[in-house]
Amino acid sequence: MTRSIKLFVTALAFTASSLCVAAESGTADEATAMVKKAVAYLKANGKDKTLAEVSNNKGQFVDRDLYISVYDMQGNVLAHGTNPKLIGKDVSALKDANGKEFIKDIIGQAKTGGKGHADYVWPNPVTKELQPKTVYFEKTDDMIFSSGYYKR
Repeated sequence: MTRSIKLFVTALAFTASSLCVAAESGTADEATAMVKKAVAYLKANGKDKTLAEVSNNKGQFVDRDLYISVYDMQGNVLAHGTNPKLIGKDVSALKDANGKEFIKDIIGQAKTGGKGHADYVWPNPVTKELQPKTVYFEKTDDMIFSSGYYKR
């Protein structure tokens, strides 16, 4: 019976730790919903208030490892949920860990289709580890609103 209890406790601990990791990670649906929420906020509150709220790392557009980034159509950062040092910077030539110029990919897709997805490798703001990431983005008023989720 003691062995059965040990197995049960081990299984319970594994399940609990898996749930904690999952709770720290956003999903594709949550990233898409966050972008749509930010675009709706823009329409209701205007550009200045929206960019300020997106850049508030304690605000409504930062949730675990999900956050909003806003770019203009040339690749300048207008707002960023986790890295205020990027605001005002031209990141159009930014490369991921594998050398992919993912901002150029996002801008190109936004110009032709208005919205889409891009894959790249980026540091997770929660774990600080490099992880594959998929970003969903929408072009609105010559700005690109994006949020991505990290794949495990």
